[in-house]
Amino acid sequence: MNVLGVLKSVWLWAAACVVVGALVVGAQGASSTVSSRATHLESLVRCPSCEDLSVAQSNATAAIAVRREIVAQVRAGRSDTQILTSLEATYGSAIFLSPSTSGLGTILWLAPILVGLLVLVSGARLWRRRR
Repeated sequence: MNVLGVLKSVWLWAAACVVVGALVVGAQGASSTVSSRATHLESLVRCPSCEDLSVAQSNATAAIAVRREIVAQVRAGRSDTQILTSLEATYGSAIFLSPSTSGLGTILWLAPILVGLLVLVSGARLWRRRR
């Protein structure tokens, strides 16, 4: 075999290694994206049969079923919003660990702030009267 033939062989093997490496890295990136999205969504969803535990934290049968459903929907290419909406349609709005930030959820988020402001204003008026 001459030098030119050896160089072609080396280049061919190097190109093959680069292609295989790129495929492996690409496949790992896709699976880590699926895994990280599923993990994030699982942390937002309440276990249907537990008190104040996410499906990520619980090993209850219902939590495992919800985790599997989330992973299947992520793999199917559905968006986070679509997945959360379908879970809400199935289990109701109580499936979320945090209340929504629209409608009644807005009141739930703002109520503590408004009560705090009311207490501060009342305290300030009381303090002024005593001075």
